Amino acid sequence: MRSFSNQILAILLTLLLLPSLTFAGSDGLVTVKSPHSVQETADKLVAVLNDKGMVVFNRIDHAAGAEKSGLTFPPTTQVIFGNPKIGTPLMNCQRTVAIDLPQKMLIWEDISGQVWLAYNDPAYIKARHGVTGCDEVFDKVAGALAKFASASTAP
Repeated sequence: MRSFSNQILAILLTLLLLPSLTFAGSDGLVTVKSPHSVQETADKLVAVLNDKGMVVFNRIDHAAGAEKSGLTFPPTTQVIFGNPKIGTPLMNCQRTVAIDLPQKMLIWEDISGQVWLAYNDPAYIKARHGVTGCDEVFDKVAGALAKFASASTAP
């Protein structure tokens, strides 16, 4: 029995340690690996968003903010963006969706130096707000966010 348990544990650990390009977690985040630095990934993201007609409202460098306060924090940048042509239909599906808008993408470097980009999964937002219907709108947003993330993290 002990050998079987060890085998199961080894399989689970292997699955957890396998490199993953993109995954959606139960926490409602879609996370994508980036081969670039935090700065480069954020620059690429902003360029893609601008090209696609999105409004970039803010770019927050959390590490720089920490440094100004005399603290240290690993490279971490948040990009806040949106477009009323896309956000308004989401809010029309359920007004409380507005609390999750505008959209955000977070880019950070983990302890091993790997850079990640994450964003809120539209399916999670839909479930969080109890939206019924509006599948077409949420699917469109999910597709757009996936394309933004992919273009920003492409080699």
